[in-house]
Amino acid sequence: MTEPTLATDARNGTERLPRARFAYDRHTWKEIAHLLANLPVALLGFTYVATVLFTGALLTATVIGFPLLAAGLMGARQLGKLERGRSRALLGVRVDEPSPLSLLGRRRDGFFPQLWMALKDPVGWRTMLYDFIRLPWGILTFTITLTSLFVLWPVLPFIARGLANADRAMVRALLSPSDELERRIAELESDRGVVVDTAAADLRRIERDLHDGAQARLVNLAMGLGLAKEKLLEDPDAAASMVAEAHGEVKLALQELRDLARGIHPAVLTDRGLDAALSAVASRCTVPVKVTADLMTRPAAAIEGIAYFTVSELLQNVSKHSGARSASVDVWRSDNRLLIQVWDDGRGGASLDGGTGMAGLADRLGAVDGLFVIESPIGGPTTITAELPWRDRTDEPAQG
Repeated sequence: MTEPTLATDARNGTERLPRARFAYDRHTWKEIAHLLANLPVALLGFTYVATVLFTGALLTATVIGFPLLAAGLMGARQLGKLERGRSRALLGVRVDEPSPLSLLGRRRDGFFPQLWMALKDPVGWRTMLYDFIRLPWGILTFTITLTSLFVLWPVLPFIARGLANADRAMVRALLSPSDELERRIAELESDRGVVVDTAAADLRRIERDLHDGAQARLVNLAMGLGLAKEKLLEDPDAAASMVAEAHGEVKLALQELRDLARGIHPAVLTDRGLDAALSAVASRCTVPVKVTADLMTRPAAAIEGIAYFTVSELLQNVSKHSGARSASVDVWRSDNRLLIQVWDDGRGGASLDGGTGMAGLADRLGAVDGLFVIESPIGGPTTITAELPWRDRTDEPAQG
């Protein structure tokens, strides 16, 4: 008879085996091999778990008990990895590997936070539980499979399939990563990448602005003052003209430095809060903008900064791309969220992939657990809503 093939379950990526069949094909022999190997593998796992738990419990009164238990849990992760590999090879169970424990903490957290992180590792504890309960199951499956090979061999494929399905259920239940935990870790990894990339881009922008703007003007200023110094005695009129030009260069350099400082973090935002800072941004927009800020207190400085630069970028887009005649900015607090809504009556058509920096804004807000929603039908109007977590600033006065 032809040998059935394994299909792939599109929902979870696991191989879906054919139903139990009255035949000794390669899948049956793989299941038999897995069931016979259960006993030695279970003995190894049970011995490891019993040793770790017994030794760790005895030594918890000393300074090495908890570190030893934490090391045991990390070792259990490796046993779980081996068991997932065995199940993948022999049972066709494809279970994702859990994220490394190092992704849950940071090296700078110190020894004790990392120790606590290892002690409460759910992956390690579930693997320990798996290895602990496997010994009686390993004895049972080994005995039944070995006996059936010699006594009940005609129905062994059905027996092997039933026992192997129980093994598959155990692997999926106890050796699979925690969905919520893994989802959060993936989000944190992504957000960390966004934050690092954004910071690097900001540093490159500042370096470029300094090099091409203020630095170049200061170099020209130094050269001009040097020439004026040489001509001071020979041609006082020419020297005076050069000093006047240098004075103009100083004014331009100072203005560029002020603009650069405003782009990093404007002083008005630090001193007077979002209402005043957003009003200043709106005054520089080429479209009339009405600003309404209903905030009784001020959020944390980081949240204020993100809100300010979000509105600043959106109003620049209004000036450059919208063709609007009027716009508005509304900022308010709702429970533990800071909400921002920027509206304009322009031509619409704004989107995350429109090349106007919208995707970067969405990534920046997403990195702090925020939201960014665009409603911009062709022909307008455009309404963009941004949402940020509210984090109180307890050491600063209320915004007036």
